[in-house]
Amino acid sequence: MLHELLDRIGQCVLTAPTTAVFDWCGEGCETVDVGRKMRYFGDGFAKKTKVSGRRMYAIPIMMGEFLIERDFGFSKGVAGGNFLIMGSDLDSSLSAAEAAEAAIAGVEGVISSFPGGVCASGSKVGSNKYGFMKATTSELFCPTLRDEVSGSMVPEGVGSIAEIVLNGVSRDAVALAMKRGIEAATSVEGVMQISAANYGGTLGNVPIKLYELWG
Repeated sequence: MLHELLDRIGQCVLTAPTTAVFDWCGEGCETVDVGRKMRYFGDGFAKKTKVSGRRMYAIPIMMGEFLIERDFGFSKGVAGGNFLIMGSDLDSSLSAAEAAEAAIAGVEGVISSFPGGVCASGSKVGSNKYGFMKATTSELFCPTLRDEVSGSMVPEGVGSIAEIVLNGVSRDAVALAMKRGIEAATSVEGVMQISAANYGGTLGNVPIKLYELWG
């Protein structure tokens, strides 16, 4: 966990203007000293500080200071909840995905992990052709391949499919976010169908069936 956090924060947050990183997990979680390790980026110039009682490091950067809390908590959660928004065209699927993301943002303890919360390139496990690939395009859900592949899952009239992938602190939190996201998406004109990618248990053992969200 420590190395994953260091990589993600170091590559994506430290490099972004005006950012700072605070622990969310709070008491009752295991902890790793991410900020203490990240301070080495300051090459000896980082300083200890406090923000609202939190123990932080201030790392000098070219745009000022990067603030990061010393310790971060973590616990097991649920990753990979998903649903597919099938729109008549790119504009409708993207607008619906943005509406879904706005609704999901109001659910505590859940994130939609792709840029802007929307995944344009949904994938399947492995490859039909290349043994060295761990994941490849999900051709059954590619509108441009509907007439080329056997068993296409793209309905007639669908021109674009956006995938929303959710990670959260619990199954219940992810399920609630999926429900709110779907409700928001289906309010957008041009959305023709909602579905989900099913990996047959190869990516985990916490199934969330869409019809159960309203059961």
